[in-house]
Amino acid sequence: MSDLPDLILLVALLGIVGAWLKFSRAREQAVEEARRQCRQHGLQLLDESVGLRSVRLRRGNGPMRLERCYSFEVSIDGDDREPGRLWMIGHTLTGLSLPTIQSHLPGLQVEHSAPPASDNVVPLRRRLPTDSRLH
Repeated sequence: MSDLPDLILLVALLGIVGAWLKFSRAREQAVEEARRQCRQHGLQLLDESVGLRSVRLRRGNGPMRLERCYSFEVSIDGDDREPGRLWMIGHTLTGLSLPTIQSHLPGLQVEHSAPPASDNVVPLRRRLPTDSRLH
């Protein structure tokens, strides 16, 4: 009878290891995407550190899927540190926030950094729903 608790413990341990490996691979993909976006927009990715910020369920034009948000820091001129974020569902980039982006990418909502205002109100933009054609 003691084999059943051991089997349950082993299955739970394998599930934890499997989830850790999956999230590690997803983080590696996020680092590659952050490098690609920084190169494309003329920014420097600082410390090569891209960290998982949040995970949530998100519905596009299909089933509910996990959307991961990663945060990182970039430099515009080498003397500053600015925050950046990217959102991914699977292998697909679904959102991007960088300090100096001036144009929208097709099918992708991009947040712009606004110049400092005289008040403390920050305008917020909604991200576009996920397009199933991007998957």
